[in-house]
Amino acid sequence: MSYNEWIKRDKVNLGRQQEVDLARAIPVISLPFVHCVIECCSTETINKPIPFLFNVIIGAPLGAPIFMFSMGISLIYSKHASSKDLMKRGLILFIAGFLLNILRFGIPYLTGYLITGEYERYISPILFKIFGNDILQFAGLALMLLGFLKKNKLSDMTILAIAVAMSLIGWNFRHLDLKNDVLNIVLGHFIGTEAPTGYVLSDFPILNWFLVPVAGYIFGNILIRIRDKKKFYLPFIPILAVIYWTYFAIESKMQFGKMAGGATIVEEENAYYHAEFFDIISYIVCAIGMLGVYYLISSHCPKKLNQFFCSVSRNITRIYIIHWFFVVMSTNVIIYKIKGTQELPVYQIMLLALGIFLISYFGALWIEKKQRQKKER
Repeated sequence: MSYNEWIKRDKVNLGRQQEVDLARAIPVISLPFVHCVIECCSTETINKPIPFLFNVIIGAPLGAPIFMFSMGISLIYSKHASSKDLMKRGLILFIAGFLLNILRFGIPYLTGYLITGEYERYISPILFKIFGNDILQFAGLALMLLGFLKKNKLSDMTILAIAVAMSLIGWNFRHLDLKNDVLNIVLGHFIGTEAPTGYVLSDFPILNWFLVPVAGYIFGNILIRIRDKKKFYLPFIPILAVIYWTYFAIESKMQFGKMAGGATIVEEENAYYHAEFFDIISYIVCAIGMLGVYYLISSHCPKKLNQFFCSVSRNITRIYIIHWFFVVMSTNVIIYKIKGTQELPVYQIMLLALGIFLISYFGALWIEKKQRQKKER
């Protein structure tokens, strides 16, 4: 089959894409495990096989970058992807990010302070936590910026060039300490900032990461024109896997990029959050390869399992918000109050994470049902 026979000019591959649902669902299912590992592992256990798997492998290339890439693809398939729609959705997500910060940090930290009276642990970082940047704020800014660029009728290649330039700028100006808490917090949404206190949350600054959803958006424009996805994906899976894992091995050996580490946990995490340009490229390579893997998996999954992945994908924001509240409340408040530490054995971390996912998933389904009933009335 020739190139022109399996990539069409017209949009022929419409409807829900099972591999995209899976690419959105798997990171969300894994999030309680990733975050519970980060919150509950000691420095001695964090690099053991299971914690390393969730913290470094699933929590990095197989987590947020694939979600961002899938977000870009989803815009191609959405009925509400005009520039006005994107800016409106982006603003809602951006505000939701701060409401989430109140839910996952403000309420648990105030509760923890009232229970323990530990000011330094709960009150000192609370404003940094509430106004800091995370993936919802990033997603909101990314949608608003993409909407603005589309409104000005820029071509996809021009938008891609802008995203590449942004990533290069973000790479060269990351890990900034502006010597002012307010500036560090505000500019942390745009470029990677940090401070000696370790309180500043500048996770997924848009300059560094905007390239990932833009690449997904452009990939989606190709995917929607694919006639035979099996012939499209299969040749690329082994090639992209070799490219990514070779890069990862070199990066681990030479200790650069996200594997550069640091003197503190915050420095080590910021090596990932304030991503280098070549790390961003590697995440895009990994995302495309994993979509091929997810296509193969979903093609052989029972119908009910694919329906489950679809329901997770459909409720991704609800699950994300609910899980964060229970992660922080259970680890930073309840377990800490009972044990005097939030460190747990690995098997207990896994059980805690499983329980949090189940609560989050069924809670999200309940909210979805209530919202549907409200619309019907």
